[in-house]
Amino acid sequence: MKTQYAKLKAASEYNTVLLWFDACLFDQSMLCHILTCLRFLKNEKAELFCIDAFPGIDPYHGLGQLSPAQLASVHDKRQPLKLERNHFLFAERVDRAFALQDFSEFKKLAELTDAPLPWVPAAVTRWMEEYPDKKTGLGRLEELALEAIRSGCETAAEIFSFVSERETPPQFWGDTTLWEKINTLAEKEPPLVRIEGPKIRLPQWEGIADLKLFRIYPTWRDK
Repeated sequence: MKTQYAKLKAASEYNTVLLWFDACLFDQSMLCHILTCLRFLKNEKAELFCIDAFPGIDPYHGLGQLSPAQLASVHDKRQPLKLERNHFLFAERVDRAFALQDFSEFKKLAELTDAPLPWVPAAVTRWMEEYPDKKTGLGRLEELALEAIRSGCETAAEIFSFVSERETPPQFWGDTTLWEKINTLAEKEPPLVRIEGPKIRLPQWEGIADLKLFRIYPTWRDK
């Protein structure tokens, strides 16, 4: 964290900062925090490169899907971020909502049709879907993971593919996030899934255990 904030502080040494971000929930929340930090540091010399679609790529999740040539072809779509256009003030508002987990503010942000950062309303909407459902107590990603397991997916790779196909683009989560959701399902009282393998939890990081040795089953099979 100290290293990251030191780099932001040093950004004022450059003529401008070009921020490369995706339109997904994860990236938009980070973008708003970085812009909030830059404004705090009185550094508002920034440009943003963010696209939410690319011809021939469907579903489009983010810049990582593009080749160097494809990236170069859309590089001119970057746009300057300006104080007078409320980019920085809006980012601060969003950052505060995430920091406080202000659900009422999330609802207001999700309903915006002219947001200075146009991808934020959809990102906030997706985040609200992660709040526990009143009936099931599960967030959307947990529900999708449970649906995958109950449909017969037993390996982590099968579950990942099942959930990814049903996620709304752009996908904001990666494998370690999904494994944590599955671990959470196994740790509920009563547990909703059962994990079999060399560890009681799916490994979050490489080197802990071989992910291929794990199997995940719905607990209703145990009854």
